Parts: sequence; C-alpha cells; structure tokens
Amino acid sequence: MRTAIVIGGGIGGLSAAIGLRKAGWQATVVEQAPELTAVGAGITLWPNAVRALDELGLGPALRPLLTTQPPAAIRDRRGRVLMEFGGASLERLLGKPLVALHRATLIALLRDALPAGSLRTGAEVAAVSRDGEITYRDGTGERADLVVGADGINSTVRASLWPEHAATVSAGYSAFRAVTRPRPGITLGTTLGPGTEFGTVPLVDGDLYWYASLAAPTGQAPGDVKTFLRQHLRDWPQPLRALVDDTPADAILHHELRVLRRRLPHYVAGRVALLGDAAHAMTPFLGQGGCQAIEDAVVLAASLAGGTDTADALARYDRERRPRTRAIVADSARMGALHNRPRHPLLIAVRNAILRGVPASVTTRLAARPVRWSPPPITPR
Repeated sequence: MRTAIVIGGGIGGLSAAIGLRKAGWQATVVEQAPELTAVGAGITLWPNAVRALDELGLGPALRPLLTTQPPAAIRDRRGRVLMEFGGASLERLLGKPLVALHRATLIALLRDALPAGSLRTGAEVAAVSRDGEITYRDGTGERADLVVGADGINSTVRASLWPEHAATVSAGYSAFRAVTRPRPGITLGTTLGPGTEFGTVPLVDGDLYWYASLAAPTGQAPGDVKTFLRQHLRDWPQPLRALVDDTPADAILHHELRVLRRRLPHYVAGRVALLGDAAHAMTPFLGQGGCQAIEDAVVLAASLAGGTDTADALARYDRERRPRTRAIVADSARMGALHNRPRHPLLIAVRNAILRGVPASVTTRLAARPVRWSPPPITPR
C-alpha cells in the first residue's frame, strides 16, 4: 500500500488524511503540537465545503448541524441596512445550507473520522525533500511515497522546497475574534465603519462568534485588547459593544492578518504537495480559508485515487487547484479593501451608496459565485 505523511493536524491536514485513506493510501498525520486543542474561534462552512466533507464521508455527522441561516444584512455603524442577502434564497440557489460552528467542533469531527494510530503529535518537522524524505527536529526521519504540506502559513514544507516563497507579509489588517454567549437581536450580519468591519455569526451549538477586522499598520499590537476595542467601537451600536463587554479579555484572540509575499508558481514539487494556507494563505473576508483547504484535500485524494502515476496525479491536482484558489485569494483581498479600507467620510458615503443600490437578487448571486463548486469523486481502483 502506498504511504502518505500529512504534515499538520489542522482542518486541511485531517481532511487530506481522511481523503487519502478513502483513496486507498496509508495516511498518517504528524502534528508538532503535543495535542490537538480547542484553538480558534468560529468557522463558516459554505456549501462547497459541505459538499467536500460529504465526499469524505462526514455527511452523517454534519447533517444534524445543517440549519438554514436567517437572512443576513450589512449595516453601517449607525445600524442602517446597506444590503441584505442569504437565508433561504441562498440555500435554494446553492442546494445546501451553510453551517457555522466552533473550529474545535470541526477538528473533533475530522479527528474522529480517522482510525486510532493515524495521528502522531509532538512531531516537529525540520525539513522535507522532493523525494519524500522528512527530517524531524529530534534528528529522526522517515520517508513516504507522498508528503502533504498542510502546516499553515508559516509552512516548514514550503520553506524547504520553495525557499524564495517562504516569506509572509502583513495584509494590512488586524483581526480580533471570540466566541461568547448569544444576545437577543444579534443574528448573522456585518457592520461597516471607518476602516473597520464587525461581524456576528450564530453557531450551531447556540453560542455566538464575533470578529472585528481593522485596517491597521504592520505590527500594531494593543496591550489590552478589550480596552482597545471598547475605545475603537465607542460610537458603534450598543449591542455590538455589549458583545465585547460580555467577552472575557482572555477569550479574545488577536492576530495580524498575513498572506504570502509571493504567490507560488506550483503547489507540487516531486513527491510533495502543499494545501491550504501553506499553498495559498488568504484573508478571511470571504470566509473561504478553511473551505478551500477542505476542497484541496478532496481534489488531492481524488487525483491520487485512480491508480495512475503519482507524478501525473499530483500534476492534475496542481492544475485544478491553482486557478481556483488564486481567484479566491484575489476576491477576498478585494472584499477586504471594500469593507475595511475606506476611512474618509466621502469614500464611506460612496461605498455605502453602492451597497444600497445593489438588488438583493444580485447580492445573492454574487455570494453564491465562489461556492458553486462540487467535489470530484474519490474512487479507488
């Protein structure tokens, strides 16, 4: 049986291991952390990701979580509606609802889909070669027929084989995220203010995920995130400020959003394939980062399931994934600029007028464009 080592125990890495096992490979995940923990806040699985997870066999586990979201709205910081979208009309267009859940819940579902012994923690990779040789920090090593680099934006695998593409750069935004208890009247939606976007996403377990993204200079790191956000949002609607007030300071995650300094010319080198943030780190403004990692995993497994030459299969994966992920990286960057960049009152007024003028039917079709994707079948031969 052909062997695969998947480096990285996140959403993309676990999905890849599940897919490769379905494709007939012996796949093992190695993760540098001592254990998989409940890191992160919420994640929205759009229908493209739900279809991909169906193909991985997680449909029965996901089905109880699939509920139609109520119509959502984009508002200005005074609470006035600029644009409405989503709800049942989006579900009818896409054929499936979206699901929002805690990242830890999704990691647990993926981990439980793998057999015991297929995940090794505390294994820190130092280097990878084109022929599938892995060297660990403790001096040990191993070789596999395939190595999958799913080790995130600061990928060791990418640095080993694409050193000129190892560097990352600030995307120009600072992001704050948290999960807290729900508040009456707070539903799925986004509020836009000067240089700032604030979003709220109800999760399937009843909690509420909120995030704030700010156009910010590189390296901005407030010492007290809660005090900083209270001050920054002092003129915003009271229900949003109350969400921040209700959230313990140590539950608010803060990150500078970063992307690759130079996009990769290929996602494959020899016996090694990259996926997810390691290959195409993107800003979160379309909610597609995790979804694209799951798509990558399914396409990789489907490409390798046919019993064809591994090099040919990896070349097919590369051809299929680069155009789509590059387009979504660019679309997400444009969405971030539209929502987060305007600061001058005149630019904000023009942006808001444009959003008000877009019909709901057009909004729904635009929201559907990146998620009208269906996975290839993973059919071993």
